[in-house]
Amino acid sequence: MPLWKSPYPLVLASKSAIRLALLNAAGIEATAEPADIDERALEAQSGVKDASEVARLLAREKARAVAANKRDVVFVLGADQTLALGERRFSKAPDRKAARKQLLELRGKTHTLHSGIAVVQGGGKILFEHSDIARLTMRDFSEPFLDRYMRAAGDAVLASVGCYQLEGPGIQLFEKIEGDHFTILGLPLFPLLHWLRERGFLAK
Repeated sequence: MPLWKSPYPLVLASKSAIRLALLNAAGIEATAEPADIDERALEAQSGVKDASEVARLLAREKARAVAANKRDVVFVLGADQTLALGERRFSKAPDRKAARKQLLELRGKTHTLHSGIAVVQGGGKILFEHSDIARLTMRDFSEPFLDRYMRAAGDAVLASVGCYQLEGPGIQLFEKIEGDHFTILGLPLFPLLHWLRERGFLAK
């Protein structure tokens, strides 16, 4: 008997293969439909500065954008992740040169990942929001190592806000990690599963 009880799949408003794989692996029937929004413009217009609030804002707006033309029986999940080093926030690096510069800035320091999610009903009603944090400490790696890492990771350094994937060679950048594994991957899964069970979408 399947764990997913809804006749409609959950729509993930993202192109993240990792997030979609996490949902499917957890028994959630999900499809992906990336949101077409200007994240930096939305962030600037909102005036929001707190990293967790920015993650929730962007998760919410991604879900709303995709849900706008959906039937009210369809539910859309938005997710976003921001990275903060003290008061400074980072976005995805636009190119490999910027990614290398960012990793040098994070080297030997502890940064915080803020992961936000939002579920929006078709038409735009917000049903659920949540955010969580994880703290990651990079080791004081050498620049020759960084060059080796950049070659090994390839363009994957441009795919995430931190320029790394812990499920790949990016794990070698770190000496300490504090926080939920799913939060680090950009999808706080346990609170989402709880909400889906309470709504009757997942078997209890």
